[in-house]
Amino acid sequence: MTNDGGRVNEPTSYGLRPPNAGQPPYQGQVQGPGQGPGYGQAQGQGPERGAGQQSSVYQPTQAARPPAEPHVPAPAADPRPGAEPGQGRLIGGRYRLVSRLGHGGMGTVWRAHDEVVDRSVAVKEPRVPEHLSESHRDNVYQRMQREARAAARIEHPSVVTMHDVVIEDDKPWIVMELVQGQSLAGRLRDGTLDVREAARIGLAVLGALSAAHEVGVLHRDVKPDNVLLGRGDRVVLTDFGIAQVEGEQGLTETGAFVGSPEFIAPERVLGQHPGPESDLWSLGVVLYAAVEGMSPYRRSNTPATLQAVISAEPQMPARGSGAFGSLVMRLLRKDPAMRPDAAEVRQTLESIVRPAQPALDVTALASHQGGAGAASGGSRWVPPVLHKNRPAQFGLLGGVVAVALALLFVFLDPLGGDELPVGWEARTDREVVEANIAVPSEYERVEGDNGRSVTYWDPSGVFTVYLERIETAEEEDELPPQADAWKKHYEKGGEDGNEIKDQNVVSTASTQQGKEAFDTVVDYVPYSSSNDDPIRYRWQERVVATGEGGDQIYWRLRVSGPAEGWAAQEGDRLFDGVVKHLDIQGL
Repeated sequence: MTNDGGRVNEPTSYGLRPPNAGQPPYQGQVQGPGQGPGYGQAQGQGPERGAGQQSSVYQPTQAARPPAEPHVPAPAADPRPGAEPGQGRLIGGRYRLVSRLGHGGMGTVWRAHDEVVDRSVAVKEPRVPEHLSESHRDNVYQRMQREARAAARIEHPSVVTMHDVVIEDDKPWIVMELVQGQSLAGRLRDGTLDVREAARIGLAVLGALSAAHEVGVLHRDVKPDNVLLGRGDRVVLTDFGIAQVEGEQGLTETGAFVGSPEFIAPERVLGQHPGPESDLWSLGVVLYAAVEGMSPYRRSNTPATLQAVISAEPQMPARGSGAFGSLVMRLLRKDPAMRPDAAEVRQTLESIVRPAQPALDVTALASHQGGAGAASGGSRWVPPVLHKNRPAQFGLLGGVVAVALALLFVFLDPLGGDELPVGWEARTDREVVEANIAVPSEYERVEGDNGRSVTYWDPSGVFTVYLERIETAEEEDELPPQADAWKKHYEKGGEDGNEIKDQNVVSTASTQQGKEAFDTVVDYVPYSSSNDDPIRYRWQERVVATGEGGDQIYWRLRVSGPAEGWAAQEGDRLFDGVVKHLDIQGL
């Protein structure tokens, strides 16, 4: 069993203490030295899910046995060669263990048969290492019972249904519905998902989380292993083993830390009070992994992974640009208050899963004209004044078709031209930089304090587009518009020599609106970076000047972004698009 965090087969619970471990625990904190496998970790089988309903009342079932006799573990009921230990055993007098679905260091998930109501179920058997103390062992058992209570409080089709908790051998065995399918983690081993499918799964998980949050339950371990993909496109969130239940007392000592490192929100790593925003962070990482195949915070060991969660800024997912990528990047903001709420996340994911349809379907209108509605002279597409007037109706249809074709030519421009990329728009900044600039529509404009520059910010925080206009007669301290001067400036470390380091600077000649210009590409590491494996960034600049001597004016355009991976290619395309549509007035 793996946990998609750190090295393979590391447990999902860690005896770590966050930086402010002396802080008293928040109410309802659920922590412990280990956890059993989530139902979502059981793979390789195709059972059918049960039809039982959840109950909001938790009542454990006691297995019948004489209380006065000493406990003797029940032997496996199937002694045939090759049978798994425990296979065929009857739990609670009704649940017959059929086959093992998955196991880990803290437990085993069985496929079982409920002999009372004749249905297949899943049974989670606690397995605790022998070296654990009795108190730690009790903690594990209490957490399993907490899992049943937490899930039983939530009524949602994307939350696994809890049927029963059986106390057998002084241990709680959790009985839940059996969902056919594999986990999202298993599915991702076969390849990544497209954006629309990832958004569909994300919507279902979001629904489960919203239902849990409404009844005071934080899941705290949202990850691909705990997301099941069942029959009929059903998506189920499982394993509430470390959930925080509002109003219940914590199970472990102050400062203990549990969960899967690469899917845990930074505020939890820092020992701060988590909220629904923390589960939404984890959902953002799951969405990222769904289209990229892995979490952006995965490192070779647990401490490095936790450090990445706290400080690393991931790149935009290569296979999930646009609205999906922007949403994911906003969910991964370090400050919980800056993340979108559940309503906004839902709206964005729904727009991806079910794109808006055109308001007017010309084909449907044409067929409607020849149908029963036309015979009666009425149509919801035709104004009342034209009812029962067939020539006028066909005239209207012809006009609609003509307008549609005209719009098609405007937007698609089949004859060629310099049309803007899809999702871009032209901005006019004549008062500040005396230029028209085209950028993606969602970019936000901010005017510089110096009154001579504008910046367009990518909402995800990955890219920026900066344009400034410099009058050399007035700005004596500015560098001249010469390629060698700017190349030497960056090779010396940029502003004051301590802006960038480990830089690679390349300068080439170019043109802008028919005038000579030069481009400078700077790949660098921020001077303040102290990481052993720092992230490299890239500036792409174009400088073009007009006039001579004291009357010279020049414009400097800069596109900033990462220098590695898919984001570097996206930055190149962004720069090419901006310079192609840049229109400097009076140049």
